[in-house]
Amino acid sequence: MRNVRPRRWPISALLLLLLAACGTAQPVSLGSTETPPPATTEVSALPGEPAVTPEASTTPAEPVVTPESTDLPITPISEPDFSPVPTIVFPTPVIPAALLTPVASPPAPDLQFSGESALGFVRDQMQWVPRHTGTPGWQQTGDYIVQQLSLSGWSVEEQRFEYQGVNARNIIAKRGSGPVLILGAHYDTRKYADQDPDETKRQEPVPGASDGASGVAVLLELARHIDPDKLGREVWLTFFDAEDNGDIEGWDWIAGSSYMAQNLTVTPEAMILLDMVGDADLQLYYEVNSNDLLKQSIWQTAAELGYKQFIPELRHAMLDDHTPFLERNIPAVDLIDFDYPPWHTVGDTIDKVSAESLEAVGRTMERWLETRAQP
Repeated sequence: MRNVRPRRWPISALLLLLLAACGTAQPVSLGSTETPPPATTEVSALPGEPAVTPEASTTPAEPVVTPESTDLPITPISEPDFSPVPTIVFPTPVIPAALLTPVASPPAPDLQFSGESALGFVRDQMQWVPRHTGTPGWQQTGDYIVQQLSLSGWSVEEQRFEYQGVNARNIIAKRGSGPVLILGAHYDTRKYADQDPDETKRQEPVPGASDGASGVAVLLELARHIDPDKLGREVWLTFFDAEDNGDIEGWDWIAGSSYMAQNLTVTPEAMILLDMVGDADLQLYYEVNSNDLLKQSIWQTAAELGYKQFIPELRHAMLDDHTPFLERNIPAVDLIDFDYPPWHTVGDTIDKVSAESLEAVGRTMERWLETRAQP
């Protein structure tokens, strides 16, 4: 098991911590209500990351759990603690050049990814609420994912493990041969909507249309169209369990991806995470801890296709399913729209997700695989 660590939190909090530690005499306002994590860990930028100018953020405050209280719902504290915290510095991995530079004079691929089809995969998952680990909806969702992957011709493995006394499973679909490339998303949802503005709804489950179902939907639609045999690589489509219930009833975050990363028997060349990629107002900024060169390669691919939803500017520093791979010196990138007001609320419903957003992400990944993921 992993020690309790805060969920994802934005880079603006890191800047506030630095200013507090230096004892600056001038008050600084970033227009944010973000709450930094407890004074035990900090996720920092990789060495060589460019500086970022703080901006106003609508990122919801992190829930804070005190040792004396286990009652839900949990209300964030109003006065954040800006005490200096130790820094975790990820190693700098080596990335194969082929993942960064397109093949010579690549033909314009006939992109097949359908946003409408992906939205159908979101809709299918939304019939099962709640979907947190161990529930009937979680079981049905996992079985559905396995079925869809098998229909698309992928070899499917289930990585079962126990976490906090609950049976859990990662789902891994494999095709192709050669160096391993991982694309991942989490399929579980949050047990309680503890960020809902209506306190009476904070013990209801999060429907998870974008936070969960959207990343799964993109991978399932990609499974129908990409051919790893033509890429000279073994592609793993991974569906992580037990990601989204950190700070609830003693659970940590990213348990499934941590278990997978700790039990790898091969070293993947790279890992790409799709998390919260369905927002109708999609804004995918650079994530601070993601590998710099790899994220530039993906964002450049989106620019080639004319997708403005990919914004090549630093925005948030996240503890997410890519983190355990970064810790193992595996290049990893987090595609995430964290500027999403329904995050961890009962409002994370399918009407907030659009086929256009899903298609922008899916076709970017399809093109990137066709033109970059070559040995």
